Amino acid sequence: MNLYHLLNARHAAGKPVRVALIGAGKFGSMFLSQVPHTPGLEVSVIVDLDPQRAREACRTVGWDAERVEATTFTADGNKATAGNIDVVVEATGNPAVGIRHARAAIAAGKHIVMVNVEADVLAGPLLAEEARKAGVVYSLAYGDQPALTSEMVDWARAIGFRVVAAGKGTKYLPAYHDVTPEGVWSHYGLTAGEAQSAGMNPQMFNSFLDGTKSAIEMAAIANACGLDVPSGGLLFPPCGVDDLPHVMRPVDKGGVLEKSGVVEVVSSLERDGRPVFRDLRWGVYVVLEAPNDYAADCFRQYGLKTDASGRYAAMYKPYHLIGLELNISILSAVLRGEPTGQPHGFRGDAVAVAKRALRAGEMLDGEGGYTVWGKLMPAAASLSAGALPIGLTHRVKLKNAVAYGAVVRWSDVEIDANDETVKTRRAMETTFGSNG
Repeated sequence: MNLYHLLNARHAAGKPVRVALIGAGKFGSMFLSQVPHTPGLEVSVIVDLDPQRAREACRTVGWDAERVEATTFTADGNKATAGNIDVVVEATGNPAVGIRHARAAIAAGKHIVMVNVEADVLAGPLLAEEARKAGVVYSLAYGDQPALTSEMVDWARAIGFRVVAAGKGTKYLPAYHDVTPEGVWSHYGLTAGEAQSAGMNPQMFNSFLDGTKSAIEMAAIANACGLDVPSGGLLFPPCGVDDLPHVMRPVDKGGVLEKSGVVEVVSSLERDGRPVFRDLRWGVYVVLEAPNDYAADCFRQYGLKTDASGRYAAMYKPYHLIGLELNISILSAVLRGEPTGQPHGFRGDAVAVAKRALRAGEMLDGEGGYTVWGKLMPAAASLSAGALPIGLTHRVKLKNAVAYGAVVRWSDVEIDANDETVKTRRAMETTFGSNG
């Protein structure tokens, strides 16, 4: 709780924390909006495929002309790791690009904050290990749900509680797995025209809806926190904040979990579409177990909501502010040398499942697209099945037909074994596969 003090000391010494941002989309823009209000923090370089769009984004979020002119806007990713940059923020959302940028930052001796959870789940354990060996920090991004959940898990364990379940809330119905970008906006209460005028990407927003983003984020939390993954995939049980201790406990204790110590996502919708009372759609949670009767009595004495036994309780954070909170990761990496969550093993994987019957010769189109959605699997099960990671489904051709609802396998697609992203993923599997 002293980041602000440490930052003020850097500012007073004339040594600002210097950041390079890669990707000036919504997350990046939210971060940029806070920069003018954070003395001691400077964004020296912004890398984007459209530098002019990035420049306009800075103006839109309130940067004055002087700050804009003092910043380098470029499409050249190499500029992010040049000069006196302290930390690189990777916010592109493209797993292959994210891996490349992370490795470049690590090689240049820069800390790396990975907003790009897609890249983290594809190869994060290997990247984090490379960063540790290089003496720099590889970190999940505070403000996004994986880092916030990891913080809550760390809090619970550090004060002596056993973590029963951890995760987030989302809007979910089983039918959402089949939704494509063409039909996504009706589920958000928008028309296609309204979404387009707001600059909203239908495939990205569909990845939030069809379960892919939930699978990716829960895999990231499992890998960062050493939690297990449900053997059959996420259950998405409908559950409000008051019912977390009742629902998110093991089956033999009256809940829905197959065991303690797992990740899970709760839905803000009942299965018939009715809203859940006091839902956690925007937030994160951890369910913990009292280690003894005395702690359970303290839960009751201090008003903590528990299950009927009094032994299971929940803490939650109702909202996450994504890029508005990113400074916490940046400052923690530079001023403390600590990540706000990072993978230490390979326990969870997000794999591709066919949204419809797919024909040989078709091209897969990645997260949130028309062909596949991402399902959470235990890493050991993914490796045993030869399941294709969702992060490797960008413009990949099918060799075999895949039935509706079936897991796509490495053997079903044409894969270039010499592709750097593929080689990195295979190296991660080889190095960390036993952690599953």
